[in-house]
Amino acid sequence: MKKNIAIIMGGYSSEFEISLKSGNVVYRALSPEKYNLYRIHILKHKWVYVNDDGVEFPVDKNDFSVIVHDQKITFHCVFNAIHGTPGEDGHIQGYLKLLNIPHTSCGMYQAALTFNKRDCLSTLKPYGIKSAESYFLNLNDVVNEDDIVSKVGLPCFVKANKAGSSFGISKVYKKEDIQAAIDVAFKEDDEIIIEAFLDGTEVSVGVISYKGTTTVLPITEIVSDNDFFDYKAKYLGESQEITPARISPDMAKKVSDTAKKIYEVLKMQGFSRSEFIFKNGEPYLLEVNTVPGLTAESILPQQAAAAGISLSALFDNAITEALK
Repeated sequence: MKKNIAIIMGGYSSEFEISLKSGNVVYRALSPEKYNLYRIHILKHKWVYVNDDGVEFPVDKNDFSVIVHDQKITFHCVFNAIHGTPGEDGHIQGYLKLLNIPHTSCGMYQAALTFNKRDCLSTLKPYGIKSAESYFLNLNDVVNEDDIVSKVGLPCFVKANKAGSSFGISKVYKKEDIQAAIDVAFKEDDEIIIEAFLDGTEVSVGVISYKGTTTVLPITEIVSDNDFFDYKAKYLGESQEITPARISPDMAKKVSDTAKKIYEVLKMQGFSRSEFIFKNGEPYLLEVNTVPGLTAESILPQQAAAAGISLSALFDNAITEALK
């Protein structure tokens, strides 16, 4: 009997449009001969199943089911393609855990931890994972620009602590511009992380559970046409993403080992994509993504392709691993 697979997409954050693209790529890549596939849009104002004709059927949140033509449909597995909240911050993972529905992403705790840059970096530090010097602010904290500059220096990055796709991030060169950057970041989140600028090669490393084994994918080098890897660089083609990265074998081994260590220390499952910058030949962790972009142009699928793993094989494996 074919399994019913819900592909959830959308979400409540600024990333919802990107997530809809990812979800539709997953929908097209998976085999309808093998699975009954259902696109589920999870949005602030509605949860709906959307069929191929664009007709919407409401989702019953009590048991995550839909009724289509008087037939109740429940799901054997959920493919999570939601970037940001509620798919990448632990909310959906906790909900599905309570309903005992397998899903393709990591556990609730791992999602919540990795989505919080500040807490994730703090948790990994005792394991020898290096990161930039940082300064934290909560909404309504007193802002002391002198303290910030003294801790992280200039230029620095002001980031929303819990946001993705480079929303709410600014590179600041002058002390007098710090407050404006903080205001931008607070539009995305009520917590901010301000980090020292690391001048070096930026790379992205995908780690997945593939056929039962923790697998590090080929490394991607990020070369932004802009001042840093911002939204335009990520999604509007204003960057080069070079796989495999043009780094030495020693650097490649160090960053691959570090990414695998992070995956295993945090007891991850499913997809992960960690971002690093090299400083003096050592990889410094920027962040860990647990629901990375899944379009053919996205970094993790590019890495999988370089490893000889097609989109359909990548997504099919995620479901197989989840159903174990």
